[in-house]
Amino acid sequence: MEKERLYFLQIHSKDNVLVALQDLQAGQVIDFAGQTVVLVDHIKAKHKFTLADYDKDQEIYMYGVLVGKLNYALPKGSLITVDNLRHASEDFKLGERKLEWHKPDVSKYQNKTFFGFHRSNGKVGTANYWLVIPLVFCENRNVLTLKSALEERLGYKVESKDYSNEVDLLLDRYKAGASIDELLQMDLTSSSIKQKTNRPFPNVDGVKFLNHDMGCGGTRMDSDALCGLLAGYITHPNVAGATVLSLGCQHAQASILRDEIAKRDANFDKPLYIFEQQKEGTEAELMQKALKATFAGLAQANLQTRQRATLDKLCIGLECGGSDGFSGISANPALGMVSDIIVSLGGSVILAEFPELCGVEQEMSDRCLNEDIAQRFMYLMKTYNAKAEADGSGFYMNPSPGNIRDGLITDAIKSAGAAKKGGTSPVANVADYPELADKPGLNLLCTPGNDVESTTAEVAAGANVVLFTTGLGTPTGNPIAPVIKISTNTTTYERMPDIIDINCGTIIDGQETIEESAHRILDYVIEVASGQQVPKAVKLGQDDFIPWRRGVSL
Repeated sequence: MEKERLYFLQIHSKDNVLVALQDLQAGQVIDFAGQTVVLVDHIKAKHKFTLADYDKDQEIYMYGVLVGKLNYALPKGSLITVDNLRHASEDFKLGERKLEWHKPDVSKYQNKTFFGFHRSNGKVGTANYWLVIPLVFCENRNVLTLKSALEERLGYKVESKDYSNEVDLLLDRYKAGASIDELLQMDLTSSSIKQKTNRPFPNVDGVKFLNHDMGCGGTRMDSDALCGLLAGYITHPNVAGATVLSLGCQHAQASILRDEIAKRDANFDKPLYIFEQQKEGTEAELMQKALKATFAGLAQANLQTRQRATLDKLCIGLECGGSDGFSGISANPALGMVSDIIVSLGGSVILAEFPELCGVEQEMSDRCLNEDIAQRFMYLMKTYNAKAEADGSGFYMNPSPGNIRDGLITDAIKSAGAAKKGGTSPVANVADYPELADKPGLNLLCTPGNDVESTTAEVAAGANVVLFTTGLGTPTGNPIAPVIKISTNTTTYERMPDIIDINCGTIIDGQETIEESAHRILDYVIEVASGQQVPKAVKLGQDDFIPWRRGVSL
């Protein structure tokens, strides 16, 4: 039976604004908690309105936390906007441990398994890739040359849509004298993207080429962090082995990469081939050796097959991008329940994007298992924000124009909703970029709020599946970990079915509970982890990879 759809929502009993779940008209009468609110303004879905007459500097609460202060007085029933509300959040300090949490019923998943690639260190991959990586941007062209030589011939090239036929149609109509309006109204048919299946290495999901613009010219901190990030990918359970190209004179030395690999896996035994162009001599020598090594590595990787694994071997990265005013009340809470289920089963989840934890620091630090973990979280938050402010842009400037347009007026509003992805379990670990963050339980990982940089870091930290919520829609993916895109609202899901996998707008529409949505998401995760379902980002070949540059160029 379809559940009753609401017009508005108070997210937390402490909140003094309501969220419109559908468009509300000026003059409309709202009955809430025994009081009547006559709307002064037109309130679009996802936006907020006042519950009473408020003076200038009135504190505004959402999700039970301070999210801003009013710039001027507002009457009851007024729309909250970027003009009348400024960012504000509570101070935070070391508090008492608050480790009780809402443990979900996991009986449905207690004996569930997935089929993955078991590695010698006990971790399990949800895919099986070979990597080709440059240690420095000087090797990008050689990596692209290898890609051109290998990808299509091995059956891994994603055949992207060719729009030349559409151009021909437009040219024909233009030559025939079509007007500008007629050209704009033309119906241009499109074909789907196809992926080749004639693969000589059927147990290898692909060869991935991770170009970047770092490795030299920046700070040693950044080049060392790059080596750590690349080591995270090489040691990742979704990776069978790697070919690495080095120039030789750059900051990001092969010796640093080897040290970072050892930090993450002391008994590392995957095939790893490192070639240095300044030692090899000619480009032909370098490329021929790299091709032979990569081909041999693929043959070795092809010997591995999927085997049954328990769900505690899942490490779920939690991400959001193109967020909207529904993110914190539909898709993100659904991910929060998925997180709590995974944690209850002994698995790992990673919550990143530290600028989007601004305003909920006290809650997150209180949930840390011990004071040392809490202290590290608070230190990373304070130093990161201080660095951002020194560069002229604190956390308060995090919301994008799209966020603001769709109801996320301040960073604290955005953060309070984003934090819901982490569920309610205690924080077991706090890691700094580019460290591992795959301990059983909830891991916090210091990354930017930038979607691709954060996703790139979460995968390096150990995430073998990424759950990515979006309100506005984004194609973001990752080269080695499946990124599952989850819409916060039905409109975006129906408008962008080519990039979004799951719709959580069903929660807003009153068709599904958060728990029902969480179970649907986790069932899909298990199928993806087993190779039985392929997310849209993987089908599209959306291999986004951007290392985080913290320092400056020198």
